[in-house]
Amino acid sequence: MKKHIIAIGGGGFGRKSSSYLIEEYLLKLSGKNYPRICFLPTATGDNDSYIVRFYSIFTQLNCIPSHVEFFKRTTDIKNHIMKQDIVFVGGGNTKSMLAIWNDWGMSELLNHAYNNGVIMSGVSAGAICWFTSGITDSWDNDLRMLPCLDFISGTCCPHYDEEPSRIPFVRKLLNEQKLTNCFSIEGGAAMHFIDGKPYQNVSFQDNKNTYNVYLSNNAIVEKPFDKIQL
Repeated sequence: MKKHIIAIGGGGFGRKSSSYLIEEYLLKLSGKNYPRICFLPTATGDNDSYIVRFYSIFTQLNCIPSHVEFFKRTTDIKNHIMKQDIVFVGGGNTKSMLAIWNDWGMSELLNHAYNNGVIMSGVSAGAICWFTSGITDSWDNDLRMLPCLDFISGTCCPHYDEEPSRIPFVRKLLNEQKLTNCFSIEGGAAMHFIDGKPYQNVSFQDNKNTYNVYLSNNAIVEKPFDKIQL
């Protein structure tokens, strides 16, 4: 049984868009005609408009959408998550999301689901959470590197081309030898991992990439992964 994670650098249903290419890619990956997909909007404090946006898109697609909230009465999360084909984690404050998940035992539950074939996915906070660590703007004064779930070994930086502070911060960490390399995902791109290893970059906007960024002979190297263009 292969284990899949789709880490989206930015974009998708959380923003206004006329195409749902990455959403369709994700649903097709399940191999089912009507896969069950569960949205976790924890990183926005279960923001109502984000939840409405999720349903407004996925009810148009061939799937069975649902969501789990932690700021209202919470469903039997173990029973619900284990019935899903796909889990999609929304963007927002990664640090707060992980703290809430820890209190509810979600890390262990998601790991169990992942190891039993449930596809894990998400954007921004929902992308970096699967890695050993992620570069986050959960604090308002600076980017920081945050320990995450460690389903995938390494560090991830989303919004690589969308926010001007991202590239300099990754380079700073590399030059200070606080990182050996970083999976850096542009907005409009998603990195598809199989069994914790890079499989392919999925570009759902024009020519968007994921890079392995590392230091070689004191120079920064941005090596793009093989990609498909949706």
